[in-house]
Amino acid sequence: MKIATIAARVILGLPFFIFGINYFFPFAPHPELHGAAVDYMTGLTKAGYFWPILRSLEILIGAALISGYFVPLALGILAPINLQILLFHLALEPQNVPMAIILALLQAFLIYRYWGYYKQIFVAKAELV
Repeated sequence: MKIATIAARVILGLPFFIFGINYFFPFAPHPELHGAAVDYMTGLTKAGYFWPILRSLEILIGAALISGYFVPLALGILAPINLQILLFHLALEPQNVPMAIILALLQAFLIYRYWGYYKQIFVAKAELV
């Protein structure tokens, strides 16, 4: 199971690391978008701050997952990003839904494997220490 966990970490981390780098040093073309997806991405681009922050986070998250350092933190930061990727493809660009599902399943598996680090935050009434 340890080998599967390491493989899942690397497989999940690589796309985020590579696409994060691709934003700052373009080497691969972006896929063509259609319809409402274009409007959505245009809005995010016009915000100015969104893409540099997201892609910087993706580089850090990818590096953490690939290296094995700060994995629970990386998975926690990645959760809303991965959820947004899945929802974007389900609602606006359905042709890439399989890849979004694979990323979500990899993350779910890794959260399961690292659950011991998360169970403390799911306490109904936390006491101050």
